[in-house]
Amino acid sequence: MTPRLTLLCHAATPALRAASFPMDEALDDRGLAAAGALAARFPKIGRVLVSPALRARQTAEAMGLLGEPCDALRECDYGRWAGLDFEAVASAEPKALAAWSSDPEACPHGGESVTALIGRVGAWLDAERFEGHTLAITHASVARAAVVHAIGAAGRAFWRIEASPLSATELRPSGRGWTLRLG
Repeated sequence: MTPRLTLLCHAATPALRAASFPMDEALDDRGLAAAGALAARFPKIGRVLVSPALRARQTAEAMGLLGEPCDALRECDYGRWAGLDFEAVASAEPKALAAWSSDPEACPHGGESVTALIGRVGAWLDAERFEGHTLAITHASVARAAVVHAIGAAGRAFWRIEASPLSATELRPSGRGWTLRLG
């Protein structure tokens, strides 16, 4: 069986619905219900990895899965912006937000740059040994970073990839690196 990795974005949280930079918040009732309804979609998973964040662990639990914690799947570190809504940051630090959202090297919040995130996720993808079907429950930022790495795109492509709550991205290792499977 060809190894494959499915990156599943965690279910929605109140902070996500409010367009806030995330902290370690819990899923709301709608997020828990949506994750529970998704359980049947992944009946033959060989291994489940999960971000250490509460919302990712709760997504796995709602799906009836026990996940192995994986630090490489952790959310991007948003530094001092964590917990703030996008509008508040845009109002207080418009130039910093503009720099961060256009330059993958920028890190005005003091956390992790997009380039650093892509490097962290890419290093994990290239070092991890995948066998069978692995489900990794993680964050939109991690899924986007994985796609950028897999297709060898420039860091600026990160902002052109949309990853919604409970969306799945499938990657397969190959002799040439990684392939992205759509469908």
